[in-house]
Amino acid sequence: MWVSDKWSEYELLDCSGGDRLERWGDYILVRPDPQVIWETPREHPGWYNVSAYYRRSQTGGGKWNENEMPQKWQINYREISFNVSLMNFKHTGLFPEQATNWEYIREKIRTANREVNVLNLFAYTGGATLAAAEAGARVCHVDAARGMVSRGKENAQISGLAEKPIRWIVDDCKKFVQREINRNRKYDALIMDPPSYGRGPTGEVWKLEDDLYGFLKLCSLVLSDRPLFVLINSYTTGLSPSTLTYMLQELYGGNAQSQELGIPVVSSGLSLPCGAACRWEP
Repeated sequence: MWVSDKWSEYELLDCSGGDRLERWGDYILVRPDPQVIWETPREHPGWYNVSAYYRRSQTGGGKWNENEMPQKWQINYREISFNVSLMNFKHTGLFPEQATNWEYIREKIRTANREVNVLNLFAYTGGATLAAAEAGARVCHVDAARGMVSRGKENAQISGLAEKPIRWIVDDCKKFVQREINRNRKYDALIMDPPSYGRGPTGEVWKLEDDLYGFLKLCSLVLSDRPLFVLINSYTTGLSPSTLTYMLQELYGGNAQSQELGIPVVSSGLSLPCGAACRWEP
């Protein structure tokens, strides 16, 4: 498991009965997590001093119950900063388990000893974008949600990276890749965090298990002649890490390695699994 254990302003304090107890800077949040299927005593004092908690509705969706929370607040991870907030569907605008991937991205770019062009697809609020830009890469950040791209720009601003060479693109990722192929644009590194399921602006249906292989095949056409790495994240429980390894090695050759992503749990000393990632190198 690749564990994100270098946070100072985020902690997974405890987890029990389908919930996570987390510290996000100065605030304690409780959020549901389907992986937390165990019932252990809720002895951590944070359970009784919660700033906000998210409760699912029996009819679908859910809502936050909060105690005078700010509209958004800032937390930092090493040299980069993020605005986080209470968003729909239990989210905050940041996935802290991705920090281990940010470390990998920065190390690969810093040791490349050459200019590196990165394409970040389904890029959300820009954690990987900021890590790559801070390490010295030129980055193209693509997401279909305008609000998420705007939040990514905010995060670049508060991280002191607004002047870095980042292209912020609001577009359907598959259509954008097709246009980049037509423009003969190439990238040395690909990062992607595709959703399990989604619909495009004209009703196109995306299902990860059905569409990922074809999308990876398409993306191979924008890889440069000197590729550095490809990084794929997956939160789809039906898609094993080994499947990601097999697909990338089948399509790209080279070497691929997949692992679960994890966050250390303060109360138990164990690590909670939070999705998976595959890292390919030539």
